[in-house]
Amino acid sequence: MLLLFSCAGNKPTITSTTEYGIQEPSKVGDIQYGISSYYADKFHGRRTANGEIYNMYGISAAHQTLPLNSIVKVTNLENNKIIELRINDRGPFIKNRILDCSYGAAVKLGFISNGTAMVKIEVLKIGDNIYRKE
Repeated sequence: MLLLFSCAGNKPTITSTTEYGIQEPSKVGDIQYGISSYYADKFHGRRTANGEIYNMYGISAAHQTLPLNSIVKVTNLENNKIIELRINDRGPFIKNRILDCSYGAAVKLGFISNGTAMVKIEVLKIGDNIYRKE
């Protein structure tokens, strides 16, 4: 089960829901729990949703609904490794997954061998959603 809590004072509140029933973050401080995967060589060198060229060895991520260029703190709940990522792409498009990390981010989070990990995503900054063609 995936939950999203907005921390306003001591009372957590749940925000909007997607077609899959997954709670989606919408503002700074929102937290989302779920499964992250990673994407690599198939997309290496192609344009991301914000116009950048995808570098699988870089540190970035894809999220379905957060504005592009948002900053999130991702914690691998299986090993407690943490990284800050910028959302520069859309995805994942597999039911019940909440984040697609770049290969480089997945290495730092320590889930390359498993392919997926249970993660916590905390929104640190809402992005400008600007398309930046390189």
